Amino acid sequence: MFKKILIANRGEIACRVIKTARKMGIKTVAVYSEADKDARHVELADEAVLLGPAPSRESYLVADKILAAAKQTGAEAIHPGYGFLSENEDFARRVEEEGLVFIGPKHYSIAAMGDKIASKKLAGEARVNTIPGHNQPIESPDEAVAIANRIGYPVMIKASAGGGGKGLRVAFNDKDCHDGFTSCRNEARASFGDDRVFMEKFVESPRHIEIQVLGDAQGNVVYLWERECSIQRRHQKVIEEAPSPFISEATRRAMGEQAVALARAVRYQSAGTVEFVVGKDQSFYFLEMNTRLQVEHPVTECITGLDLVELMIRVAAGEPLPFKQEEIRREGWAIECRINAEDPFRNFLPSTGRLVKYQPPETSMEAAGDERFGVRVDTGVFDGGEIPMFYDSMIAKLIVHGRDRDDAIAKMREALNGFVIRGISSNIPFQSALLAHPDFRSGDFNTGFIAQHYGGGFHAEDVPHDDPDFLVALAGFIRRKAREREAGITGQLPGHEVRIEHDYVAVVSEGQGRFRRYPLNITEYVGAQGEALIQVGADGTEGGDIGRGGVKSYRIVSTSRLNDTRLFGTVNGQPFVAQAERGTPRAPLAYRIQHNGRAIEVTVLSPRAAELHRLMPYKAPPDTSKLLLSPMPGLLVHVAVQPGQLVQAGERLAVIEAMKMENILTATQDVKVAEVLAKVGESLAVDQPIVRFE
Repeated sequence: MFKKILIANRGEIACRVIKTARKMGIKTVAVYSEADKDARHVELADEAVLLGPAPSRESYLVADKILAAAKQTGAEAIHPGYGFLSENEDFARRVEEEGLVFIGPKHYSIAAMGDKIASKKLAGEARVNTIPGHNQPIESPDEAVAIANRIGYPVMIKASAGGGGKGLRVAFNDKDCHDGFTSCRNEARASFGDDRVFMEKFVESPRHIEIQVLGDAQGNVVYLWERECSIQRRHQKVIEEAPSPFISEATRRAMGEQAVALARAVRYQSAGTVEFVVGKDQSFYFLEMNTRLQVEHPVTECITGLDLVELMIRVAAGEPLPFKQEEIRREGWAIECRINAEDPFRNFLPSTGRLVKYQPPETSMEAAGDERFGVRVDTGVFDGGEIPMFYDSMIAKLIVHGRDRDDAIAKMREALNGFVIRGISSNIPFQSALLAHPDFRSGDFNTGFIAQHYGGGFHAEDVPHDDPDFLVALAGFIRRKAREREAGITGQLPGHEVRIEHDYVAVVSEGQGRFRRYPLNITEYVGAQGEALIQVGADGTEGGDIGRGGVKSYRIVSTSRLNDTRLFGTVNGQPFVAQAERGTPRAPLAYRIQHNGRAIEVTVLSPRAAELHRLMPYKAPPDTSKLLLSPMPGLLVHVAVQPGQLVQAGERLAVIEAMKMENILTATQDVKVAEVLAKVGESLAVDQPIVRFE
C-alpha cells in the first residue's frame, strides 16, 4: 500500500480523498493555486505545494507542476479527483512514465472511453445501441449548422473532452446551433484545453441513468447499481439518487451487464461510470463513459456500504476486488443535492465572495465512515472562507440515506432547512422546491423536468409551503422572547419600562412598498420551557395567501437562543428546523424567516406602531433602465459595443466569465450606446454598471 499520495485537485473532492487516505493511514499532499492558499483541502492535507496563479490553466491544469510536486514531496501515487486532469490520457501516461501510480484507469482506457467521439465508435463496434449523430470533430459554425440540418433538430453540441455540463449546448434551430457551437468550443478550450466538438441527436423526454462500474488489474469487473440523474438544469445535475425510481429489476440488470461488458472491452481498472439515456419504454442507449470518480458517487456509497475512493486506491495498488457481483448489497435509498453558489432568483447566475456564515446541518455520516441512514456533507469550504470566481460553483454536496425514498426525501428537506449560508446566494430554495414538487415525489420526471416546470425562471412564489402561516407565527414567537429579555434589563426609567403585551401585528413585506398585515395574539408563554401559544389572524386589508381562512393556532416549543440562526423545536407537536435572523438591508428591525425553501421578511409591531407603519412613505429604488448592469460577480472578457453605436434588441453587448462559464449579455430593446463604463479584464461586482445608454 502507498505511504503517501498527492491529490491533483481542489475543493470538496480533494477533502473527500484526504478523509479516506487518513482512514487508511496514508499521508496526503495537497496542491493549490494562489486563490486557494487558505482553502480547506490545504489545511487538511499533511503537506501542500503551491502550483501557481488562480486560473486553472496556470495551476491545476499544468501537468509539469503537479508531477514536480509529487517528486518533491515523495508521493508514490496521484489521485486526480474529477474535472481538471482526471480524464486526460496524456497526464495518466506521464504519471506512469515518471514511475508514479495514477489512481484511476490506465491511459489506454481513458483514450478509448474518456474521449466522447472515440467511446461512441467503440460502443458501436461492441454493438451497443448509440444515439444517431456526427462523431467527427466539427470545424466551423457553418459546418455545424449543415450537420444539424442533416441529423434533424433538436441536436446536442458536445465538447469531446467535456463533462460536468461544461462545453455542451442544445440547439433547436440554425441560430442556436451557430451561436452554441462557438460558445461550446470556447468553453471546451478554457476548461479542458481541447476544443474538439461533435454533435448528436437530442432525445426528447429522456431519463439520464448511469451505472457505476469498478474493475481491477486482475480482470474482475462489477457494477454497483445505478444512479438516477435526470433532475438537471442546463445539463448540470442538480439532484441525484440511488436507486432509480423508474427502471425495473430486469432493466437494471441489463444496463449493469452492458456497462460491465463495455468496461471489460477496454480493460478498465478503477471506478468509472457508464451513462445511458433511457426511454419511456425502458429502452436504453449508451451516451458516454466517465473514466473517473463522479461527483455523485456518495449515493452509491450509501446504498452499497462501500468506500469508492478506498477501492480506487486499493485497485491502483494492485489489490483485487474484495467481493463478487452477487455479494454487492443494495440497501435503502440515497439522495444527493448539489449546493451551488448561484442565485436561483436571478436566473441562477454565479454568486461568488465571502461566506459570511456557513453552518452545514447536523451530520451523522462521514465520507469515509461506516455510518448508515443519516445525513452527510461533503464540502471544501468553511465559515468565513472565500468562493472564488475561477472555479466551479459547488459549495457542498448534501447527502442523505433513508430507509426508502419517502424517508430520504423527508431527511433531505429537514437537512436543507438546517443548512445556513450567508454572504453569497445558494440554490437551497430551488432544491427545496424540487423536493416538494408532486412530480418529483412520485418519481414522474425526465431530464426536461426543470425546463418544463421552471422554463420562465424560478421565483419566490414557486416555492410551495404546506402552511405559510407558520412562518408568521414563528416571527411572533421570536419577538415575544426578545421582549421578555428586554423587560429584564436593569436600570430602566420608572414609567418607561418595557411592557410585555399579548397583542401584536405582523407586517410581511411583499416588496416595492407593499405589505400584508396579520394580528397576532401570544399567550401561555413559558419562557423557561420556550413555549407559547400564537394565534395568527388576518385583517383582510391587503389580501394574500397568508392569513386566509380565519385564525390559526400554533403551539411552538423551542429552547433555541435569540442569536441562533437555526431554530429547532416543535410546532403543534411536530418537529421543525427553521432559520431566523434579525435585520435586513431594507428593514433593520425585521426578521427574515426561512423554512422549507420559503423566506419572508416580517416586522412584528405593537398595534399602534403598525398603524404608524401604514403612513410611512415608500422610497422607490433608483432608475437603472438606461444602464447595463453586471448580473453577477465575474471577469469582463469582452465588450461588443462602442459609444455612439446603435444596438438592436438581441445583439451582444458584453461577455462575463464566471466559474468557467461564459455569460453573454444582450440588448433587450433597440438602444444607442452613450458610454462604456467598465474595461475588459476588470473584475465586476453584482449590479456594477458596464454600459450606459442614451
